[in-house]
Amino acid sequence: MSEQSLLHTLFSYQAWANKDLLDGIGDLDAVRHAKERHASIRLMNHSLVVGRIFAAHLTGQDHGFTADNTPDTPSLAELRTALIASDQWYLRYLETLTPDLLSEALPFVFTDGDRGCMSRQEMLLHVVTHGGYHRGEIGRLLAQLSITPPWDTFAVYLHRTEPSRRHAVAAE
Repeated sequence: MSEQSLLHTLFSYQAWANKDLLDGIGDLDAVRHAKERHASIRLMNHSLVVGRIFAAHLTGQDHGFTADNTPDTPSLAELRTALIASDQWYLRYLETLTPDLLSEALPFVFTDGDRGCMSRQEMLLHVVTHGGYHRGEIGRLLAQLSITPPWDTFAVYLHRTEPSRRHAVAAE
């Protein structure tokens, strides 16, 4: 599997996992679990903002963010729309990359003013792992409320999107 193919699979997985988790957040009672619902939306919004910041780094654009989250909390519907757009942007962006571009190191400035430099591949991996980290935090919040979080592991994604994998025989 090529690096580009693996990244495409990881970003497809992220889009799938984001959707399932947003559905789970939507199932939270807005009154009874207001604190946890708000925290979950803030965490997903933070993940979105970081994704948008790194999209700007990847394309040499100004992202316009002064922090790694927005001052205001979006509605769940607004967040869902923005996350879908961001996930789709990354999938389209991956189609434009060559191996040379993936390994190209790009300097950038973090929102706190610190300087950084990462390859495009490292930035893309950061976006995916960062999203997974925060989905896990939200999953823990749901579990503390005795709500079963989405079963959003990479292995589950692969087997749900490619059911034939369930019938593959391991090499002996």
